[in-house]
Amino acid sequence: MPFESQLSEVSTQGQAPHQPVISESKQVNGKLIAGVGLAAIAPVASAVTSTPVANISDSQASRFLSQASMGASKAQITRVKQLGYAGWIDEQFAMPRSISRFDWLVRQGFNIEANRNSEAGFDAVAWYKLIESPDTLRQRITLALSEITVTSISGLVGSGWVAFSAAAYLDVLETNAFGNYRNLLQQVSTSAAMGAYLTYRGNAKFNPNTGALPDENYARELMQLFSIGLMQLNLDGSIKTDAKGKQLETYTLEDVTGLARVFTGWDFNLDSTKTTTPEFLRRPMIQIPARHELGIKTFLGTTIPGGKNGVDSLQIALDTIFKHANVAPFIGRQLIQRLVSSNPSRAYVARVAAVFNNDGTGVKGNMKAVIKAILLDTEARDSNLVRSPNGGKLREPILRFTAWARAFKVTSPSAAWKIGDTSNPAYGLGQSPLRSPSVFNFFRPGYVPPNTAIANAALVAPEFQITNESSVIGYVNFMQKAVINGIGDVKADYKDLLPLADNGQLLINELNVVVAAGQLSNNSVTLIRNAINSMPAGTEATRNNRIYAAVIMVLAAPEFVVQK
Repeated sequence: MPFESQLSEVSTQGQAPHQPVISESKQVNGKLIAGVGLAAIAPVASAVTSTPVANISDSQASRFLSQASMGASKAQITRVKQLGYAGWIDEQFAMPRSISRFDWLVRQGFNIEANRNSEAGFDAVAWYKLIESPDTLRQRITLALSEITVTSISGLVGSGWVAFSAAAYLDVLETNAFGNYRNLLQQVSTSAAMGAYLTYRGNAKFNPNTGALPDENYARELMQLFSIGLMQLNLDGSIKTDAKGKQLETYTLEDVTGLARVFTGWDFNLDSTKTTTPEFLRRPMIQIPARHELGIKTFLGTTIPGGKNGVDSLQIALDTIFKHANVAPFIGRQLIQRLVSSNPSRAYVARVAAVFNNDGTGVKGNMKAVIKAILLDTEARDSNLVRSPNGGKLREPILRFTAWARAFKVTSPSAAWKIGDTSNPAYGLGQSPLRSPSVFNFFRPGYVPPNTAIANAALVAPEFQITNESSVIGYVNFMQKAVINGIGDVKADYKDLLPLADNGQLLINELNVVVAAGQLSNNSVTLIRNAINSMPAGTEATRNNRIYAAVIMVLAAPEFVVQK
């Protein structure tokens, strides 16, 4: 793969944290791909670092923001240095939410009959929130959650108003981004979007006349993808085995069948307006008692007695799932992967999982505590890991785009935000918000690029699942157009770079810090600087051309594409 081939290979010796999806560590000798993986598994003494505010450099602040935000900017770098890492996180936690996506669509007039059967407005509001919202940490967590508890606008059938349905679902994730994961499971499980996407909206009890059984789709994915996974895990994410070394599964087909009975009788919460407006799509689904299975429901060692209504059955089911020992390491590891590293060490996973299980006050699932544990952990904050050949993660295309947008104050003066669906890898980013091709996300957390040094080292690289020759070229071409001409009236502001543009070294120094967190290699800096200095200078037009070229080259550099 083109990006992979640009990554330098270095000889290393250490332990590979995980097999795909999650596995025991083992000794690996050989060559590791730089930037996709993590350093050795040796336990770290403390879960967090307490870097004095005065000691945070611009590059360190920018690196932190690459993990904790939708993209660094000069203003945010300054804010991190003023407040410190923990202080910046606390400020983000306290920041009020901006307008909901659903309300934005209403405000922009998309709730008209002509849009009932269209996706009009969704891409605009999805990008608007990721790029413009001040609560950048909340948006980053919302994006991460949308890639764990997955729905996709293309699968929201049977309701109409799919733009509003998708918007309402992202609003649910945003509402719970700093809340409790148990509450998130509750709202996801009763959301109109999820009911439509995983086909349990309108799910009916067993019909003895026809033999029709309740739909098992959501019951299966709730366990497999949203909470406990397929295999029983230790706190550090490694797979549990029996005395003969056989891996232990978390659930059986009987568990799926029993849990599916809980998800019967749920349907849209319609009022007198029925479906003539999209309002019903942001209301939680309700129970239709005549459709709910009242028989005994047994799953995961729990039995819900016969006669329990649907609402109570759901509470018992979600409490049972949430109490499972797998939830903390299974979800904690994936959140680390979305923010910091594709291959977190077992010690890192264990520390985050411990906080997931108990935030210090006895509460399980406190997302604020988990987010802090992930972002302030030694393995996230230790600057020495920037030089580790097997640390970090491939930056997914959405985050590459928003990094550019946030760095250069991208705006849409008309408020139309007509960026559109960027899913096509040939002429777009190869990824677009809430447009996953399946419930398994754009990429699997345990994906291994075949026939690569990554595979040989028993590491995973999820984002490489959507990385190929077509997507690499498509990304660069898409960004070249965006950087130079914008997308419609969605344009960047480069005026702060104009005073630097006649000096290639000063220009690349600035871009290196803000965009690439100071991680461009000497060779990359030299190549870009020499290319810029070979271009005409001295006028506003030539300065802009120098800026465009420099920004595009940094966005294409492997040190940017790989987030360390």
